[in-house]
Amino acid sequence: MNFDAREAKLLPSGAHITIDDAPGLRLEATNTTKAWTYRYKSPIDQRMRQVKIGEWPAMSPAKAIVEWEGLSQARKNGRDPALERRNARVEERAAVEKQREEKRNATFTVRKVCDLYLDGYIDRHRKPKGAKEVRRMFDKMLGDHAHRPAATYARADAFELLESHFDHPVQCTKLRTELAAAWDYSIDAGKLPETTPNWWRQILRGKVRSQGKAIAGEKIGTAKRHLSEQELRDLFAWLPNFSRTIEDVLTLYSWTCTRGSEICAMEAKEITEEVDGLWWTIPKAKTKNARHVNATDLRVPLIGRAEQIVRRRLPLARNGYLFPATAGEVEHVQQKTIQTAVWYHMPYSETRKEQLRPRLTVTHWAPHDLRRTSRTLLAAIGCPDSVAEAILGHMQPGVKGVYNRHSYDKERREWLSKLAQKLEALIRL
Repeated sequence: MNFDAREAKLLPSGAHITIDDAPGLRLEATNTTKAWTYRYKSPIDQRMRQVKIGEWPAMSPAKAIVEWEGLSQARKNGRDPALERRNARVEERAAVEKQREEKRNATFTVRKVCDLYLDGYIDRHRKPKGAKEVRRMFDKMLGDHAHRPAATYARADAFELLESHFDHPVQCTKLRTELAAAWDYSIDAGKLPETTPNWWRQILRGKVRSQGKAIAGEKIGTAKRHLSEQELRDLFAWLPNFSRTIEDVLTLYSWTCTRGSEICAMEAKEITEEVDGLWWTIPKAKTKNARHVNATDLRVPLIGRAEQIVRRRLPLARNGYLFPATAGEVEHVQQKTIQTAVWYHMPYSETRKEQLRPRLTVTHWAPHDLRRTSRTLLAAIGCPDSVAEAILGHMQPGVKGVYNRHSYDKERREWLSKLAQKLEALIRL
């Protein structure tokens, strides 16, 4: 062996020495080390490759030759030592990453999927009331499924969770919808593997259906309720039995066709005296269309009893609200308060049943049914659908909604005036 230790020690960086008896075996110098390497032509693709054997002087020349013999023999047998080492390192890194991924997936539970969705999307894009409801639904309905790993959540697991809520089909469907969106959000965010199946979008599609609510143990089905003309007469004759606030809100439902949440949050700054009369402009952010780019503020002409109510309440507005809350942290009366008051006076209501109170003569209705009733009356008196839908604040579908930017202000006042006349005629019969 023609190895000179002194020569090796003085070998400058970038230089190398070879061993005559071991073709391809070299000692290469860098700034910090001197390493034994085996340089050869790959029998697989004929490309020159190099594999490190060890460092000198920790590895003696004799030991380096032993290692070289093994590598040289492997090459003669058609193998590529450098390629094999590279593949081994890739496999090792993949195995380590797989272990890390499995560990992350094991700790990223269904609850964490929901929390990520709540914090990253719901709280940013839903109104506080809606966001609170989604959070409450997850808190109440996930049960022990909240602690299960999301990445390995099976189709049977998803079915099991939904099946446990079949007795409440409406809430069950809402849970399924929100969980499907939460799964998509976590996959998009890279918190779940891209290959994770979103079972919520596949199972029980169209199979969880509401059977309609039950009142006093009687199923009333899913039909949408509207009041007949006789029921309207009887109801408006009965309204003074409510508090003035409840009576005013219910009257505004009928005279404006707006939603209860919009009425309860009415502010003095939204009311304007214009050339053709009094107007209420509901900011887009307060409407159900707030998330739609093409949506606009909702313009509502105040006519008849609606105008009388607003003019009477304007001077008494507190904190700017025409229906201020009497207590608590909220600033204005909540829609639920109106709904509860109506239910409380139904003849079948057992809320505080020991308390005597007048009972409604018109039953099986809710405040929102008054909006539906007025929409039906608009159709009955000949109001064009496009105008009636604009009055309700519904966006026109598809291309029509994009290109038709008419405000319908004139038509709103015309047809709500006719509706007011129709309502007064019914009530006075």
